[in-house]
Amino acid sequence: MHRHPRPRRQRAPPTLLTPPTLLTLLALLALSAHTALSATVTVNVTTQSGAPAEDAVIVFDPLDTTPPPGHDAASIDQINKTFVPRVSVVRTGTAVTFPNSDNIRHQVYSFSAAKDFSLKLYAGSPKTAIVFDKPGLVVLGCNIHDNMIAFVGVVDSPYFAKTPASGSASLNLPPGRYRLRIWHPNLSAAVPAQEFAITDSPLMIPVKIALQPGLDAVAPWP
Repeated sequence: MHRHPRPRRQRAPPTLLTPPTLLTLLALLALSAHTALSATVTVNVTTQSGAPAEDAVIVFDPLDTTPPPGHDAASIDQINKTFVPRVSVVRTGTAVTFPNSDNIRHQVYSFSAAKDFSLKLYAGSPKTAIVFDKPGLVVLGCNIHDNMIAFVGVVDSPYFAKTPASGSASLNLPPGRYRLRIWHPNLSAAVPAQEFAITDSPLMIPVKIALQPGLDAVAPWP
């Protein structure tokens, strides 16, 4: 009996990484290495009486590198004739939307040097966001309700935070030299900037600030 030779099993061709897949893999590896080398830095902000300081803005400016520009998004709502949140901190280049959750109309504006703009009187949500493209302090108001006020700190650094009610905020910082800036709208005295050399070890930084809640003037941006 004539036997036919068995067909050879064909091996599957090797899987090649397409450019998008390769780029994604490289980005994940870079992020993993970045995270592995980062240190947890906690800043504990208190008042002169020792109470936790809520709504303090914390910024670490890297001194050894220049971070790439950001293209983030943020939102500041209007609830019961109040901006929520009252204090925000965003990266330069962030697009901020201003939804109106009230059943009345608002008109959000700012005359600040870092961002001068005015939205038309509206209800609901504006169709376009406002891009905060310069670093500095932006003070928000409403042309219809004078008691509405909010603050947006715009920073070039990607390393920033705002303290919650506990007065404590933590960030993951790659090793290097940083300048720490602290700001609060009710500061009665400026907080001197400090420089830190961050390693791969955790660090706790206590900061005491002087607040005057009834102060009419807004504290200068550091």
